Amino acid sequence: MATKPSSAARKKAANDTPRAMQGRTQPVKKKSVTSGQRKLSRLKRPDGLSLEEWQRALRRQFGVEQRFQIENIGAEPVFSEFRVTNPESKNSYRVAIRGSDLGDNFCSCPDFATNTLGTCKHVEFTLASLTRGRGGKAALEAGFQPAYSEVFLHYGAQREIRFRPARACPPELVQLAAEFFGPDGKLLPEKYTVFDRFLSGARRLDHELRCYDDALIFLAEVRDAERRREQIERAFPRGIGSAAFKNLLKISMYDYQREGALFAARAGRSLIGDEMGLGKTIQALAAAEIMARELGVDRVLVICPTSLKHQWEREIARFVERRVSVIAGLRARRAEQFAVASFFKIMNYDTVHSDLDLIEAWSPDLVILDEAQRIKNWNTRAARSVKKISSAYAIVLTGTPLENRLEELVSIVQFVDPHRLGPTFRFLHEHQVLDETGRVVGYRDLDRIGKTLAPILIRRQKKEVLKQLPERLDKNFFVPMTPEQVKHHEENRDVVGGIVKRWKRMGFLSEADQRRLMIALQNMRMSCDSTYLLDRVTDFGVKADELVMLLEEVFERPEAKVVIFSQWLGMHEMLLRRFHEHGWGHVLFHGGVPGAQRKGLVDRFRTDPACRAFLSTDAGGVGLNLQHASMVVNMDLPWNPAVLEQRIGRVHRLGQKMPVRVVNFVSQGTIEEGMLGVLSFKKSLFAGALDGGEKDVFMGGTRLNRFMKGVEEVTGSISEPTMSTMVDPVDTEDVARSGSVDGDALVDRREADDEASAAKVENPWSELLQQGAALLQQLATASTGGVSAANRHRQSFVQRDASTGETYLRFPMPAPEVLDQALRTLSTLLESLRR
Repeated sequence: MATKPSSAARKKAANDTPRAMQGRTQPVKKKSVTSGQRKLSRLKRPDGLSLEEWQRALRRQFGVEQRFQIENIGAEPVFSEFRVTNPESKNSYRVAIRGSDLGDNFCSCPDFATNTLGTCKHVEFTLASLTRGRGGKAALEAGFQPAYSEVFLHYGAQREIRFRPARACPPELVQLAAEFFGPDGKLLPEKYTVFDRFLSGARRLDHELRCYDDALIFLAEVRDAERRREQIERAFPRGIGSAAFKNLLKISMYDYQREGALFAARAGRSLIGDEMGLGKTIQALAAAEIMARELGVDRVLVICPTSLKHQWEREIARFVERRVSVIAGLRARRAEQFAVASFFKIMNYDTVHSDLDLIEAWSPDLVILDEAQRIKNWNTRAARSVKKISSAYAIVLTGTPLENRLEELVSIVQFVDPHRLGPTFRFLHEHQVLDETGRVVGYRDLDRIGKTLAPILIRRQKKEVLKQLPERLDKNFFVPMTPEQVKHHEENRDVVGGIVKRWKRMGFLSEADQRRLMIALQNMRMSCDSTYLLDRVTDFGVKADELVMLLEEVFERPEAKVVIFSQWLGMHEMLLRRFHEHGWGHVLFHGGVPGAQRKGLVDRFRTDPACRAFLSTDAGGVGLNLQHASMVVNMDLPWNPAVLEQRIGRVHRLGQKMPVRVVNFVSQGTIEEGMLGVLSFKKSLFAGALDGGEKDVFMGGTRLNRFMKGVEEVTGSISEPTMSTMVDPVDTEDVARSGSVDGDALVDRREADDEASAAKVENPWSELLQQGAALLQQLATASTGGVSAANRHRQSFVQRDASTGETYLRFPMPAPEVLDQALRTLSTLLESLRR
């Protein structure tokens, strides 16, 4: 069995170890790193090297360049254990040198555990240091011939428990090992559950056998998984039809929810990736209850966004009989709450880093991550901190495990099972399409990812359980722009166009141009809502008034409630003015609302019949249950389809008993129309990886190139602004009040325009009169763009002279460029009639 070397042995090893390895920093000369060869690129694999050879060579190259500190903490000068420390980060790792074969050595760093290469920079640094020492190179070439036998974990494409006999291994141990290990030294699969018999037999022999901790931990994981599955099968012999579900929660569950709960309990560590609105919270709580009753779980840590902590508290109280503590307040207060005995503790992602020691001391059995896309970026502090939490079981909840890039999926899955997808370099190599320069231009074989994740991922779409969900109807309402909006939109479009041309000519963008580009794109999008978002003074825009007219119809039903999303708080400020004019009860939910007040806003919208609307930025697009509403209105489109679905999923979810209408306001002939194609592309990437959709999705170029080409495509597809894409108050009002400003309505209008064109020949003066009326209305609208729909009908163009009492027509004049454009239109028409 594994034993610690004596103090005398450690002293002898220290004396025999090269001086550079006795806790001192070792400078490494550059020539010893490259050995006369050109330095390898980290971005492009050289010809003649396999992917694995290239990655090993990179780690070897990087490792020997480092100025780490190394200390021999074992009993031998070469084949020993060492502590390798980075003096800059202060991180230390244990390195065990057992031989020169790949996978025989060991390092406690995260990269070694998951890269399947059998080496890492710390191992390579240690090997290089040993090679430079006296007798080190010869010892490594001769190979490892220990005086003791050992059971160790071999790290390669698959982790395997192996047995290596000593130089003079007793025949009895060789015979015993033959019963458990194959000729190649690998532990036989059927012997995992009875491995204790081997250890018991070895103890009776007068021979040193070392069995290392990582091998024992891996063995325990395999055996625990088998026992867990057997225990769940005994408790739920009929699966989702088992009687044990009857009193599991306070409410009954749908069959697919029972299936999800059983899946999570059997897997131990799993990802529930159901589409939003299918009840992932219920499934997680049911799985936690199963684990508590069958597996001994009694400490569950829920990590979620701040806005959802009290909702989790409410849901737990609704479904199970367990004590809950919400972790909040300053550090001292949070420490007190961790010390309070409770089955559930609920905390937010932002405090995980500060409270890692408190979490470790409490030692949760099960960790539930809600809205786990918060850890999709592996290099953020939140992601790194969450992945440091140790627990036997884990349940990850997210309706969007993949939003934009495959690396996001890798980061989330790493928390569940860091070995499932293999090393990131190999995963991306298998699923990315590269051009000749090594740049990513697309993805391939996305359907394989779902198969790889099948043991830990369960995902259902709404269409699979549609009979249990109400109908959802989506419509895009295309609205025109005011001339003032068009002016802002086109000015910023010109800025974008100039930067795109410069990028195409130069191949790169300066930091200043990148900033200008992002500002211009943002301004284009804001101009689609209203000029108020840009200058905070004027209110030229159609969307707000279109919404008011739509809600006048919707609110005729006393029970109707609506959730309204906009990315910008300024848009909600304009809506609130109109809501006050109509006396519509509402609440406003945004990121600036204190956490303690958020629960009250949601409760008021849920329980107060007079509260008809829930206005929210995307702070309310995650996690909130608002299924007592029957309509979702998106005043503007987000870039990311996952964000759009998160918004809709707040209302169209389990518990919804009414048909759900989804209305997207889209400004005609603007960047918003161009964004529809971008949303379609990102959906295809998401569907291909997880929903059995397209296998191959192509993008193009580096991240910047892909983005710039997307910008060029989105902005280049925008048609030049015309009178038909600007405000037309007669058509807009009539169509909006009918609730039909969608694609079909636009087709009907185009057909009507064609009929009008044909009639022009027979009665040319008819169109002149129509254009004249349209001009007057255009002038009126342009001058009253800041007046709400509620007040606009009160505007009278009939004025009375105070001195004479005579009446006359008075039209407020718009901006000069608007008047000039309208007059040019009439002039062109009159010229055509004269011909």
